[in-house]
Amino acid sequence: MDNRRPPLAPAFRSMPEYVHHWAQATPDRRAFTFVDHPAPDSRGVHRTLTWRRLDVRVRAVAARLAEEAEPGARVALLCPQGLEYVTGFLATLAAGLIAVPLYPPGLPGQGDRLTAVLADARPSVVVTTSRHLGEVQELCDRVVAVDQVPDAAARDLEPADGEVAYLQYTSGSTRTPAGVEISHANVVANARQALGAYGADAHPVTCVGWLPLYHDMGLVLSIAAPVVRGLLSVLMDPVAFLHEPARWLRLLAAHPRALSAAPNFAYDYCASAVTDAQKTDLRLDGVVALINGSEPVRPGTADRFQAAFAGQGLVAETHCPSYGLAEATVFVSAARPGQPLRRFALDRDALAEGKSLPARPDDPRAVLLAGCGTPAGQQVHIVDPVSGALLSEGEVGEIQVRGPNVGRGYWNQEEQSRLVFGTDGRLRTGDLGTVLEGQLIVTGRLKDLIVVDGRNHYPQDLEATVQDTHPAVRRDRLAAFGVAGGSGERVVVVAEHTRTTSLAEIDVPALVRAVRAAVSGRHGVRLADVLLVPPGTVPRTSSGKVSRALTRERYLAGAYAADGAA
Repeated sequence: MDNRRPPLAPAFRSMPEYVHHWAQATPDRRAFTFVDHPAPDSRGVHRTLTWRRLDVRVRAVAARLAEEAEPGARVALLCPQGLEYVTGFLATLAAGLIAVPLYPPGLPGQGDRLTAVLADARPSVVVTTSRHLGEVQELCDRVVAVDQVPDAAARDLEPADGEVAYLQYTSGSTRTPAGVEISHANVVANARQALGAYGADAHPVTCVGWLPLYHDMGLVLSIAAPVVRGLLSVLMDPVAFLHEPARWLRLLAAHPRALSAAPNFAYDYCASAVTDAQKTDLRLDGVVALINGSEPVRPGTADRFQAAFAGQGLVAETHCPSYGLAEATVFVSAARPGQPLRRFALDRDALAEGKSLPARPDDPRAVLLAGCGTPAGQQVHIVDPVSGALLSEGEVGEIQVRGPNVGRGYWNQEEQSRLVFGTDGRLRTGDLGTVLEGQLIVTGRLKDLIVVDGRNHYPQDLEATVQDTHPAVRRDRLAAFGVAGGSGERVVVVAEHTRTTSLAEIDVPALVRAVRAAVSGRHGVRLADVLLVPPGTVPRTSSGKVSRALTRERYLAGAYAADGAA
């Protein structure tokens, strides 16, 4: 029954209106399923809401929230991953309030960010669950536990009048988190763009995801897109994935035409950690799209994942490198399912000079990057970051975006909003990229560029060399950055060692010598400092990316010496 193609929905202004539509058109179809893993060996406990049940729960919680706050007030979502999060988010929008997607207190490494966001958003109400009620009540006077609101509270609500649906706080990879104002029109438009890009507008899919719902891609792919199209969304907790990555793959195998997304590290993690025994009876030939929105997307990651699971029927053309950012709701450009991965070998020196010239893939000075397809119903331009002049194909510049999904600006930050969102409708992304053969290629972050002796160096390029130099360096858990020195910018690398190896077992001086030699030989850069630190000490953003800015701050403050760095 759930495999039938859902009927096309008329265009609605907001997600709660879509929920109500599907509740009337297909009331008994499954809408959201959360797969809980209460024990380490659990195969998963499924909890499901049909569209009719979801509509009742949304209207009940919305009515309760309307009693607590005036239209336009902010509501912080401090729920764990699950059905209550989905219900609370949609109910906030239905009540005409502004949602602030967050997470419960106690999430490792995110305490300072939670405090900063709450201080900035100043929510009138906090939405949580009864499990987290005690700790959340210390943060706000008005707290609503989703699972304590009875169905009897449900009542019909008028469509919300407010423009802003939610504040999507940026991950903080380059600056203090800022709340992007995402309108109802923005998120509906971006959901439709994503559905079209991945073929889910023409063919039914099942959205399978473990990305946090407070993250832009997790929210749009696991809530907004399924709600707009009336698709089944199957969720699991990120921690459950980290404890056993095979759980994600089993969910992909269990659902027809599965579509999912993950960053580079997750694909590499699955390729290295999923055992042969776990691959038994695992069939992945029904997966239609695996989205990778990392910056940049590494072709080698897709190759390793494909090699690991080709025997389970995984089709190589399911890999879809994509590009997006919170300021554009999330999705901007995407490779389409069913097409071969587009890979580009570019000359490193030319790239540093702002030109993308081809190189042999086996050339040690080549940079290997994946094409992120074409824009998803948007205009994308490459411009000179100083003059704003449009650049030709093959020239590297700042990626700028125009489309109905571009947010309204930053919450309470007028000056920064003018700088980033402009007055002409173009979003300055702060990302560097180029266009080759019609493909958008993301090369790095403008603010992360390291300039040594007048030459540009991309930190992720240096990091790739470092992590390939020695097996004790933990992949995707290291940061390269520049610090001021007496004769110019000095380059520092802070890298975690692998969890399977203790610091005492590693010949650290030999590792540092190998890293210095590799970076010097490949990039012509002398590293001023190389620190090997324990797992978990290189800070990450809310989306799981390494925060180079915060790593640099901690390095300059001497925090790593205190942590026992070598």
